[in-house]
Amino acid sequence: MSLKTKKKVSIFWFRRDLRLHDNAGLYHALKSGYPVVPLFIFDKIILDDLSANDPRLTFIYQEIESIQSQLQELGADIMVEYGKPEEIWERLAATLDIAEAYTNSDYEPYAIERDTKVGKILESSGATLKAYKDQVIFEKKEVMTGQNTVYTVYTPYSRAWKEKLNDFYLSSYPNKKYFGNFLHWKSSSIPSLKSMGFEKSDLEFPSRQTPDEKVEHYAENRDFPAKDATSRLGLHLRFGTISIRKLAREAQQLSPTYLNELIWREFYQQVLWNFPHVGRGKSFKPAFDHIRWSYDQELFKKWCDGQTGYPMVDAGMRQLNAIGFMHNRLRMLTASFLSKHLLIDWRLGEAYFAEKLLDYDMAANNGGWQWSVGSGNDAAPYFRIFSPDAQQKRFDPNMEYIKRWVPEFGTSAYPEPIVDHKEARDRCLAAYKRALDTDKK
Repeated sequence: MSLKTKKKVSIFWFRRDLRLHDNAGLYHALKSGYPVVPLFIFDKIILDDLSANDPRLTFIYQEIESIQSQLQELGADIMVEYGKPEEIWERLAATLDIAEAYTNSDYEPYAIERDTKVGKILESSGATLKAYKDQVIFEKKEVMTGQNTVYTVYTPYSRAWKEKLNDFYLSSYPNKKYFGNFLHWKSSSIPSLKSMGFEKSDLEFPSRQTPDEKVEHYAENRDFPAKDATSRLGLHLRFGTISIRKLAREAQQLSPTYLNELIWREFYQQVLWNFPHVGRGKSFKPAFDHIRWSYDQELFKKWCDGQTGYPMVDAGMRQLNAIGFMHNRLRMLTASFLSKHLLIDWRLGEAYFAEKLLDYDMAANNGGWQWSVGSGNDAAPYFRIFSPDAQQKRFDPNMEYIKRWVPEFGTSAYPEPIVDHKEARDRCLAAYKRALDTDKK
């Protein structure tokens, strides 16, 4: 840490909100009356679980460098630390005169635990940690039923979400007006990726700019994975390099279907907040924890590698492994196939997606997996089991997507199906029925 100042300061802690504009917590920090010192922590507790070539670290690093460049044009800078957040905040509290610390809310179990500890550290030095809503339009218990209970099914939640929406919730924070309130100083260099044990990735990251016409035609094109028809903005939403308020305003104007997808994202965030057990490896519906899952490592590896003999499933997995992205239609199909065709514990698949997806978000990933398994927030019955062949005929009729990712399909080099669809379906239904019957006893 190179900052030395006798001034009383406010600190703004960047996490999953990597932008200077329309940033709620930063706006409040800049209006605090104290000069603002931006901070980013490469959290060792999180990073220790990642592989050395994880491309998300390169993406975050590039965004921090961009923020630093923008701040330096203003005569300001950013403090970038690597370590355990509690230890870093203890050091900051001991060496700086911190009036207040600001950040934006994170709803994941680890983040809540971490922020509670950091808040106590700051309180012991006479400061406070203030968190604001920034990554969603509505959070926690803002959208409730008429009986003042939490929504657990998407459709009524989405209706109530839209009824509550108005221009106030969609308006941007005018951060730029207060940029003069950053502390003027110059930081030392950002810790290198190599010093933190990571390699620079050459993967091409999706743009944060999406043509209006793509969003306008989202409804009719989004289910066909061979088409370049989705926004690919999940990565930017995950790390806050774009504003959800700006995106929701555009979706409201251009595509009700796209807006619905943004609402799904918020639905799962409020589920994670209100039912934190889903973020700790438990089914939303406890009965499904009675299912006797398989842990067949050979079958799991074939699923991971895209070698199941079901080309639509394999294409999705190969796309994920190659570029860190999978079309949403394929996320549903591959998750269903692992949990229902192979009867392999969905938590293994959830963890694999968490490792590979550039846009990995705990709430959305967990919600999507539990939806596919039937254990989550879904009004549909558990016995919905996707047929990979039927999905291919409907959504990739000319096999363009399959040919792109499984070029050997149709040759002797392509494997036979590792499981028979009808047999797998019958086995799944029997296993689920046993589990649900057990729960009733």
